[in-house]
Amino acid sequence: MNKLEKFALTLHRFVPDGFQYHLAQLIVAAQVKFKIVNGRKTKLGDFRIGPMYQLPIITVNGDLNKYAFLITALHELAHLNTFKKFGSGISPHGLEWKNEYRNLLLPIIYSKNLPKDLEDALLKSVTKIKAASCSDIQLSRVLQKYDKESKDATIHLEDITEGLTFSINGKCFTKGKLRRSRYLCYEIITNRPYLIHRFAKIKIT
Repeated sequence: MNKLEKFALTLHRFVPDGFQYHLAQLIVAAQVKFKIVNGRKTKLGDFRIGPMYQLPIITVNGDLNKYAFLITALHELAHLNTFKKFGSGISPHGLEWKNEYRNLLLPIIYSKNLPKDLEDALLKSVTKIKAASCSDIQLSRVLQKYDKESKDATIHLEDITEGLTFSINGKCFTKGKLRRSRYLCYEIITNRPYLIHRFAKIKIT
């Protein structure tokens, strides 16, 4: 079994059927250190330049649903491709990155191996690419449908009314008004304001 086949076998647990070999080819060709890591609350994945004479590094959260994992991996590979072509002196999510990301997304979209709702959401998203999938409200809604957790057992911040209290990450808040894709909420103990994403998973208190 060669390196490409081993990579595809590893990815089988994390990406949808039909895309393992495709993503493995992109990773091997990119000459990048690709790491699947424990879930992080602050980000789904990242790209960073490695130490001198070492490969650049991409990490992706291993607790994502398979479609979110695939899209996040492509997002970070687009950062790598942009860095290789233009260096570090450009906007992280500027036109150069958007073009690279679009080029990586289109073969996935046209493969006809995606659920129709996700295919449609991605087609719309490539016309006006956001810096993160969670910033694209329609795409984020569709991706969450494929989370492992039962939808009935999950409450998102947007599901509750303004003024109600909730907890997240061990802190209690009061829900305020919507500011674009995030709600202005206030921590109950300190009254400190926080902007919390509308799709954040919360617990009612």
